[in-house]
Parts: sequence; C-alpha cells; structure tokens
Amino acid sequence: MADLKQIARRIFAETLAAIDIPAAMRRKLARAGTRIRCGDEEIDLAGFERILAIAIGKAGFGMASALCDVLAPEFHASGILAIPVAPPRELPGFRTFLAGHPVPNAASLAAGRAALDLLADSNERTLVFFLLSGGGSALCEAPLDPATSLEDIQQLNRVLVTCGAPIDDINAVRKHLSAVKGGRLAAAAPRAMKITLGVTDVPAGRESALASGPTLPDPTVVGDMFRVVEKYNLLSRLPQSIRGKFEKRNAIPETPKADDPAFAHAHFSLLLGMHDLFHHAHRAAEAAGFVTVCDNSTDDWSLTRAADALLERLTELKRQNPGRPACVIADGELSCPVTGDGIGGRNSAFALCCAEKIAGKNIAVLSAGTDGVDGNSPAAGAVADGETLGHAHEARLDPQEYFGRSDSYTFFHSLGDTVETGPTGNNLRDLRILLVE
Repeated sequence: MADLKQIARRIFAETLAAIDIPAAMRRKLARAGTRIRCGDEEIDLAGFERILAIAIGKAGFGMASALCDVLAPEFHASGILAIPVAPPRELPGFRTFLAGHPVPNAASLAAGRAALDLLADSNERTLVFFLLSGGGSALCEAPLDPATSLEDIQQLNRVLVTCGAPIDDINAVRKHLSAVKGGRLAAAAPRAMKITLGVTDVPAGRESALASGPTLPDPTVVGDMFRVVEKYNLLSRLPQSIRGKFEKRNAIPETPKADDPAFAHAHFSLLLGMHDLFHHAHRAAEAAGFVTVCDNSTDDWSLTRAADALLERLTELKRQNPGRPACVIADGELSCPVTGDGIGGRNSAFALCCAEKIAGKNIAVLSAGTDGVDGNSPAAGAVADGETLGHAHEARLDPQEYFGRSDSYTFFHSLGDTVETGPTGNNLRDLRILLVE
C-alpha cells in the first residue's frame, strides 16, 4: 500500500518548486530596448524621469529583485520593501522594512508612511510599479486618522482575523480606516503611471482582496464596514479610538471608486495566480499516477463545511474511476475562528478536522500555505491519513481537545506530521491535496 502522506508531501514540494517568480516576471514584463510590455500595455521607459517600486507582501523581495533584473542594466528602480523576514541580500536603491504579520508592527506603519512620502512628489514623468503579494494587509499600514496608535491598529487586526469573517468582510473594515488600503495608495500618486503586479490566487473580480487593494478601486462602501462590525458583534472588542468612529458614521470618508482620476493611468495584472498553482499541482499529482481534478468551490467556506465537501468530491471521483487512485486539489482560504490560545492555523486545523472523518480509510489530506506559514505556528500546515486518529489515541492525544483550543500544530507536531518548509518567499495562498487509493 502506497504511503499517501509522503506522496502528498511530494506533490506539495514539487508545486512549490514550480512556482518561479523571476521566470514569471520575465514573461509578464517582456522588455525590448526602452519598451516594456505588461499585458495589453506597452510603455516606453525612456519617457519617465523616475521609476519607483513599492513591494508589499511575502513575495516582495522576489518580485522586486526580478523587476530589477528585467530593467537592468539600462534602467533602475528605487523604492520600498515591506516584507516579513530579512531578505537574502540588499537591493540597491530600496529601503527595507521588516514588517509584522499577521499583526502589523511599528515597521508596518513606517513602511506605510514611507510609501506615502515616496509617492507625494510623483508626477506624469513617474512610473510606479506596485508589487503585491499575500500578507500585504499587515505588512504595510498607515491609519487614516493619525491619532490612531499602533496598539489600536494591532488590536483591530487581532479582532478581525480571529472573528471568523471571510477576507472580503475583514477588508471592508480595514480599507475604510487606512490611508494606504482600498485604492488610497494609488490616489497618493494621481498623475503617475501605475503598474500593479500581483501574486495571488483570488478569483477573477476579487483582485482588490490582495493586500486590501491599495492600488485598485474599492468595491466596498462605508455601509459594508458597519454591517461587518454588527454581524460579528465586534464593536465592544474594538479599541476605543476606533469604536468612537462608529458613533459618527458620516465622519468616515469613502474610499476611491472606479471613476476616481487616480485610476486613469493605472493597470493591474496577475504575475502568478490560481491557474499557475492549480496547473503545477495538477501536473505533479497526475505524474504520481492519480486521476486529478481541481476545485475552487470552497474558497472562503467554513473549515468543516469545506472538509465535508472536498472529501465527498474525492469519494465521487474515486467512484467514477474504479481501480485508479484519485486526487482532489483545492486552493484558497477557509474561515477558521480562533477559539483558544494554542499554536496553529487554518491549514493544520483543516487537516485535524479531516483526521476523524477519514479514520480507517485509505485517504490522506495535506493542507499547507504556499508562503510556508500557517497561523502562529512555525509550520506551513499538516498532513493526516486514515491512521492518524489511531496514532493519536496511542499517544493519548484528544483531537477534539486540540481543535477546541486552536492547538492543531501541537497535535501534528507530536505525531511528526507537520509540513515545515520555512518562509518560501512566495504566496499563492493555501493548497489542499486530498488523495485516495
């Protein structure tokens, strides 16, 4: 009998290796002499006095470094890196901020202010590359109200990311309280030519979810912010300085919309997205001998609902292909409220949720973040199979107890079933691999 857990690990590792930012940047930004093409846009670099780059997110260094390589040697960019870990080397002309994630730190606010300052004197002879990837919402921040403290911003983010709300609802609140989110970073350089490149697997039409959409028109309105706070009963948990704003609804300004002049010379293009993640994972699974389907239907679902749906899809796929091993690949983020003070994140929690459902079956489930980080743990995620529950009982580990205190990392670490890659320098959100023989 094949070791499905090891096969799942291998599929995940091969997928990570195939997602190459420098190669994607060379494809996306094809340069010939002074002209550079990005999607349908062709730009003459010689027409600009300055080229700026603001890289925000977990893939920020890789994206900025690749941009510099594309421009060199005739052209040079300068700018800002807001990233969670120290870069492997310094990039000439760039200021680096080791910002906080998932909760902003002082460097996150410094990065936000530096970005606004950098853009303040831009004009029509300025070309700005915004390089966005996952984690950007926490890594670059500037409160719209300067009186809002770092501690207030940190409390706001903790409340939002642990309340169980989907990312669109969380962003509806963050955008309206920020000077950089919800299109406001683009509005800070209204006359400049702006090119935004994203590394994300958000579905088409929801690109503004990436890093809270600092360079895109905001589809949410102030009313959405009030709705979210009421729906999740958040008001009493917010810091006083922010809570007070909800008592003066008209005092909260609206974010820039599609008709704002700041977007007249702004363009957005995916560098790596959902298709790239699915393509490489699908190829790796089929190369391992599995009939494979990709499923994006569970994005933003609750963890338990997604587990039931994906396991049902796996069972049906196996029924349709008797005698062949089957694989379901899923991506995106799941809603996973924090109910305790343990160590873990939504990926290891998903694997833990599945452990009891697949007990005794020849099934394996791996769930991991392509950034190499799962919640507050040092792992990317975890892997479980039909024997996980039995091994847990032998080790006197109660899955329900660990799940209830949000301690899924500790559970899987005790069994040797965590998936640990270290920070990958990339981020296409989460990948789930479900295998059955």
